[in-house]
Amino acid sequence: MITAMILINTERGKVNLAGAQIASIEGVQEVWSVSGRYDLVAIIRIRHIDDLARIATEKLATVDGITHTESMVAFKKISPADLAGMLDLGS
Repeated sequence: MITAMILINTERGKVNLAGAQIASIEGVQEVWSVSGRYDLVAIIRIRHIDDLARIATEKLATVDGITHTESMVAFKKISPADLAGMLDLGS
């Protein structure tokens, strides 16, 4: 499974509308409205990288109000359990 995050800017007043449209796209697992430089973050989970290309270049292009996106593909999940294992000194 491939996980990606798409950081999204929208036109003023279109965050909720764009977020709802993005959430309905197949492969989009979650959409968060966030503070800071971006308005929305979409969490994508797909089986093939071609599916990400389709979402990023075709599906998001149909969403009203998007002005900018930045896509990131995740390499590795680091969970609290992973961190505990890294800090374990064998005691």
